[in-house]
Amino acid sequence: MEKINSISIIIPIYNEGETLSRILERVFNVTLINDIKKELILVNDCSTDHTEIVLRKYIEDNPSHNILSFTHEFNKGKGAALQTGISMATGEFILIQDADLEYDPEEINELLKPVLRASADVVFGSRFLGGKSHRILYFWHSIGNKFLTTLSNVFTNLNLTDMETGYKLVRSSIIKKIVLKETRFGFEPEITAKISRVPGIRIYEVGISYYGRTYEEGKKINWKDGLHAIYCIFKYNLFSK
Repeated sequence: MEKINSISIIIPIYNEGETLSRILERVFNVTLINDIKKELILVNDCSTDHTEIVLRKYIEDNPSHNILSFTHEFNKGKGAALQTGISMATGEFILIQDADLEYDPEEINELLKPVLRASADVVFGSRFLGGKSHRILYFWHSIGNKFLTTLSNVFTNLNLTDMETGYKLVRSSIIKKIVLKETRFGFEPEITAKISRVPGIRIYEVGISYYGRTYEEGKKINWKDGLHAIYCIFKYNLFSK
């Protein structure tokens, strides 16, 4: 059994004023197993809506919460926000949590279980593994995700089912040593490629539920990001190791 005192939960934020306070409440309401403490790191990527107002009000209204926040002066992208958060994190593990409501914070404990069994250094939350509930949305998105995961697996020699998942739990001592370059959605294939080359690393997947958003509800990723992900898979597995 591995002893963990705290985890850092990084939330990259861009124009999530409508959902931010709800996701923060859900994260803080989760009691982590083994009484693990939460450090919350909020990175506002120069939002143009009322995100900053919501963020500041939440921090002021909850002074007892362990929250670190940072605001980019201009929009840099999700990957850049995560890089900022990683540099600020002090927990033994780092968890990536999107600011929308697509991923359920109650399932953070599911990602922690393989780590607490001293079996894993990295845990991916898979939307395609197990019998968890999923909102039914875009067929071609699911095909695209599976294609990107398969292509990534060809080069990394991993048997992941969901490389593009927004739920990743990584040992801090590992991720802080990795030089990350992608500033936008290319972060997922880049971090997967670089993690796969860490000697002796133990990677697990656990099934998670998923409540995907429509574009009308604020979904941001599109087909151009998919093409860039393909580029990143080749780049970080073949040409820029």
